[in-house]
Amino acid sequence: MTQPRLHNVLIIGSGPAGLTAAIYAARANLKPLCVEGFNAGGLVPGGQLMFTTDVENYPGFPKGVTGQDLMQAFRDQAEHQGTELITADVQKVDFSERPFKVWVGEDENELHLAKTIVIATGARANYIGLESEEKLKNKGVSACAVCDGALFRNEDVVVVGGGDTAMEEATYLAGLCKSVTLIHRREEFRASQVMQKRALANPKIRVLTSSVVEEVLDPAQDKVTGVRVRHVVNKEVNTVDCAALFVAIGHTPMTELFKGQLEMHENGYLKVQPGTTKTSISGVFASGDVADFVYRQAVTAAGTGCMAALDAERFLQEHDD
Repeated sequence: MTQPRLHNVLIIGSGPAGLTAAIYAARANLKPLCVEGFNAGGLVPGGQLMFTTDVENYPGFPKGVTGQDLMQAFRDQAEHQGTELITADVQKVDFSERPFKVWVGEDENELHLAKTIVIATGARANYIGLESEEKLKNKGVSACAVCDGALFRNEDVVVVGGGDTAMEEATYLAGLCKSVTLIHRREEFRASQVMQKRALANPKIRVLTSSVVEEVLDPAQDKVTGVRVRHVVNKEVNTVDCAALFVAIGHTPMTELFKGQLEMHENGYLKVQPGTTKTSISGVFASGDVADFVYRQAVTAAGTGCMAALDAERFLQEHDD
């Protein structure tokens, strides 16, 4: 039986956080292994940006860049610096002792050992679950107003949700768009009073409560032209014309692998020590959207990826034997 390989740094995930961690760890001659994923949780190697067409807010690209091209550049740079990449999913981990154990592949058939771990598995945006919504993702359907709002400047848009994120996205979009229709399935919002007051006082934001989106129009035109809305009480159906639908009903962090091993917030995101990427287990670090439910941007994910690699390097200097 082949002995499992021991790595200085093993990175789980290959979005902006994971690949930035890989670049920094490789430049420090730590010879990192990046298990970039395959299709776990519906995400693919490169993370959420692989489902994004135009990225206009990442520094260094004045004319914008596609999400796929941006992540290919990240990957090429990580590989060029000396990162080893495996295109497969991590199936199981054991962080109970060092070296940490990571099983890779569908049949958990490849065991890797690691002195340090960087978790960068990200988070998946929650969507309504409509077939028409799926067809129009990145064609007017988005889960990130900060990412895509500017593409619909001076147009009518719709936001779905009732929490703080929905209020924040609606308020943000109201500063860019002609009008915002905020649709919530309940009569009352769960958002904080402060966030509600700010959004509902905005004259550009119209509210439809006790309502659900049952269809996104129009896949036949390959773009969003409106949404069909049904009132949950009187069952009345109306069409709201719009150029974009922003879904703000939360994200699901990809933390299933780490339940029972790492401390998490009530919402399932990994806990890290403030100002660091250190998790509840010494030598295990978390970066990007798996630990960030506030900013959730590619550039902040990349920043914490850098932090995680530096934290891992310092840990190895102090603990390596």
